[in-house]
Amino acid sequence: MNEKISRFLAERQPETPCLVVDLDVIAENYRALRHYLPLAEVFYAVKANPAAEVVSLLVGLGSNFDAASVPEIDLVLGLGASPDRISFGNTIKKQRDIAWAFERGVRLFAFDSEAELHKLAEAAPGAKVFCRILMTCDGADWPLSRKFGCDLEMAKDLLIQARTLGLDPHGVSFHVGSQQTDLSQWDIAVGKTAMLFTALNEAGIELKMVNIGGGFPARYRSEVSPVNAYADAVMHAMTSHFGNRLPAMIIEPGRSLVGDSGVLQTEIVLISVKSYEDNVRWVYLDVGKFGGLAETMDEAIKYRIRTQYAEGACGPVVIAGPTCDSADILYEKAGYEMPLDLKVGDRIEILSTGAYTTTYSSVGFNGFKPLTAYYI
Repeated sequence: MNEKISRFLAERQPETPCLVVDLDVIAENYRALRHYLPLAEVFYAVKANPAAEVVSLLVGLGSNFDAASVPEIDLVLGLGASPDRISFGNTIKKQRDIAWAFERGVRLFAFDSEAELHKLAEAAPGAKVFCRILMTCDGADWPLSRKFGCDLEMAKDLLIQARTLGLDPHGVSFHVGSQQTDLSQWDIAVGKTAMLFTALNEAGIELKMVNIGGGFPARYRSEVSPVNAYADAVMHAMTSHFGNRLPAMIIEPGRSLVGDSGVLQTEIVLISVKSYEDNVRWVYLDVGKFGGLAETMDEAIKYRIRTQYAEGACGPVVIAGPTCDSADILYEKAGYEMPLDLKVGDRIEILSTGAYTTTYSSVGFNGFKPLTAYYI
């Protein structure tokens, strides 16, 4: 909770729930990443926060963009990015969407299956393609395993087939999992990638690019290593497995760029207990899973929470949202405690909520409007 956001909330007193994003924090995070990983091209994962204000800022800073859909590509192009700064990084695309992107100049596409490869050959002839490989995502608070990627043997065959189909087998991508806390995972992933480079080289194909995906963290409840430690882990892995013949590198940060830039202010609607003997209070907020906090599913992402009560005793709580869906419980097992002085009508702040909140907010479940956001 920085002074700029605190001043905005105090002066404007916006209706809750609302998200306030400090664009200066995003710019600072981008510059830090470029400083500590100068050899990697940054492709911002637009899905993390596709607000025009965020994308426009990053266009001006020189970022490239990882887009997952036609609307994201259209947004980025409309805000001034040239098509050569866009990767269509979703491995699950309609053929007509591939054709639409190709017609507008996008030439870099992801795939992880034979069917997707054939769609690309038909709709984007000659395009640069990269194959995503499977990762276990051990150590990640928000794993991305199983749905995306294929094993090494299949990836090798698909990249060879890409050449046969008239595409340019450009590289390999992986993702070690979002909010990754185990720095050794990049060494494992890059090691597998280097094996694939060797196998393709023996088949007469020289891959040119490694896309290391995302995984760099925001600051939630648990402490995380600083960005320079992550950058060191990545570069140590790359030099260990590729030596002095480093391929081009792409990184797709989302959470690490925008997560810490946002503060979500919410009002307490109800405080209750379930029995006379129960010492655990239920604290109901005017925002929940369906209002933007979907990443509390299975209590995976544990946000820091700030109240106006700096001193005084605290007690255990269950924190829940306002909807009439029993799944709308944010934290029940994670051991959250809140001040005993807390009362209905108090406003509290949920920190580091700049990523994956506005885009996860429902259109209007139970009639609650989507999360309002301010960019300052």
